[in-house]
Amino acid sequence: MIMLTKAIEYATAKHEGQVRKYTGEPYIEHPLAVAKMIDEYLRAMDVDPGISPTIAVLHDTVEDTDATIEEIEELFGEAVAQGVWFLTKTPNFVGNRESRKTLCEARLAKAPYSIKVIKTLDMFHNSLSIQQYDPKFWETFKVETASLLAAMGTEDVYRRAKKNYGLF
Repeated sequence: MIMLTKAIEYATAKHEGQVRKYTGEPYIEHPLAVAKMIDEYLRAMDVDPGISPTIAVLHDTVEDTDATIEEIEELFGEAVAQGVWFLTKTPNFVGNRESRKTLCEARLAKAPYSIKVIKTLDMFHNSLSIQQYDPKFWETFKVETASLLAAMGTEDVYRRAKKNYGLF
């Protein structure tokens, strides 16, 4: 619990001043929501969530702030850093959107199951605002999400999230 508290403080500081694209809410609300969902999901399966909520809280820090994987490793350990690495999208300078998505799919297909669940719940949480506020992009996002879920083998996790949170 101490590591999770430290991660929340760290991520909150790193995401300070950032807001969610469609809702305008403080950005930190997103990783906190994903962390809560992974904790609930794993506990419902009688699995100790371990470091998964910590990884979920930190999952966008390297992608969206000046945080580095090396800093995450120094502060939270190798296992947390590895989880964040799996969840950090391929940078924009690496090809076009399609090629970056293909690289992410290949990386996440090899990730540990708990990381795949975090990514699935991350996409689910993102889908809520995308569907509501950007119907045009929603059509692209649905196709990309279905492809990544298939690559990770987590379609059932996404369906369960939709059912549990009563949305769509």
